[in-house]
Amino acid sequence: MQNFTDLARKRRSIRKFTPEKLSEDQVVELMKAALFAPSSKGLRAWEFVLVDNADLLHQLSECKPSGAAMVAEAPLAIVVVADRTVSDMWVEDASVAATMLLLQAEDMGLGACWVQVRGRSQDDGTPSAKIVRELLNLPEVLEPVAIVAVGHKGMERKPQNDEKLLWEKIHLNEYSPANDAQ
Repeated sequence: MQNFTDLARKRRSIRKFTPEKLSEDQVVELMKAALFAPSSKGLRAWEFVLVDNADLLHQLSECKPSGAAMVAEAPLAIVVVADRTVSDMWVEDASVAATMLLLQAEDMGLGACWVQVRGRSQDDGTPSAKIVRELLNLPEVLEPVAIVAVGHKGMERKPQNDEKLLWEKIHLNEYSPANDAQ
């Protein structure tokens, strides 16, 4: 790894993957990062379901009307779930773990993309989480939060640009709306 700021700048959502499978060592490194994720009170409410079955990846890619198609082409999807009964911070804990996966993938030269599941639904109102829960045989207490599609990059994206940083979103000691005087 270079430095963290460079890693954060370089990390972009990758929605196209090569057909090359990930090695077992790569999967272990990804999962170490997720398991190292901080969690509220150290309760670790998160769990992870790894999916590499092509048919199941295709079915997961249809859990919501848009924004999940790349899952069908990814060699691996990591479904981040959390046990609502373990911690009241289960959403935050799972989100931090998913972020760790995204950053680890970039650090390894892999591509990854977050697919939001929690709070999303099909056009008919069926919750995406219900679809994922049924596909993966999850117990009711485990709530799907996101799917992280991972693979070898099938596209390149330019790093984030420092000139696009929204410094006006930073406030010191109290909120003060930017550019109100103009």
